[in-house]
Amino acid sequence: MNKVNLFQYMVGLSALLVAGSAAYYSVFGLSKLFSGAMFAVVVMAGSLEFAKLVSASFLYRYWTKVNTWLKYYMLIGVVTLVLITSAGIFGFLSNAYQGATIEFEKESTVLLYKEDRLSQLQEDKVFLKQELELAISELPDNYITAKRNLRKDYNLKILKVNNQMLDIKAEIGDLKTALIETGVDVGPAIYLARIFGTDIDTVVKFFIFILIFVFDPMAVSLVIAYNRILEDNAVVSSNSNITTKNKWWEVYGEKKEKILKKEKIEVEDKPEEVVEKPKNKVEIGRGGVAGR
Repeated sequence: MNKVNLFQYMVGLSALLVAGSAAYYSVFGLSKLFSGAMFAVVVMAGSLEFAKLVSASFLYRYWTKVNTWLKYYMLIGVVTLVLITSAGIFGFLSNAYQGATIEFEKESTVLLYKEDRLSQLQEDKVFLKQELELAISELPDNYITAKRNLRKDYNLKILKVNNQMLDIKAEIGDLKTALIETGVDVGPAIYLARIFGTDIDTVVKFFIFILIFVFDPMAVSLVIAYNRILEDNAVVSSNSNITTKNKWWEVYGEKKEKILKKEKIEVEDKPEEVVEKPKNKVEIGRGGVAGR
């Protein structure tokens, strides 16, 4: 196997892998989008993916030979199918991202709720203390028992709020630990989101768009490149056959010419011989046999 054939097989294999994976992701994403008719969508999207690659190869090979309307209609169809495939890949990747982060988002939502509840309890505690001081200040100085009872009542309320705050702080700590364990799957996205000062969804969306802009167009380009390699190899093989293989009559003519040249050389190298004339020659005529 020479280097040309090896490179041809590498390009063909890469085209098959990229186009096949793009088709799988697209079909899977579209089937999730139209889950009510999943089997029909899989058959439709799969046939369109195959037709897209065949159409791209056909346009490359017969661009100057087909009708103009057919040519541009197929071109528009290929571009449209590339966009549809990209949309299907976007659906597949976004669904995978949501599946990996659904637990993370759930725990993050609970954490935000607990933190809001903690801040509210802290405000309630401050309000109770201010209310206690105001109530005590309104009582005369000789109302010592009343003040003591007010402090007792408010202290019970403040103690209850403190207990609730302690419970919520413990829950917040557990949630943060769980978030660290759950966020391992989306750790790089979280890190990039912190670097760029944005949320995780924006970072993931950006990378998904980069992937879909490269994925299916690269598959179509590799299919066209494989067609070009096949054409070049066909031209090279046909030229080599023309130069190395002669027709049967050409071969016969060359052999005949070599034989004649060989006989001529042998005659030239052979010494001249004296040819003696025979003494008696018998001639046969109309009248009979005559001897001379």
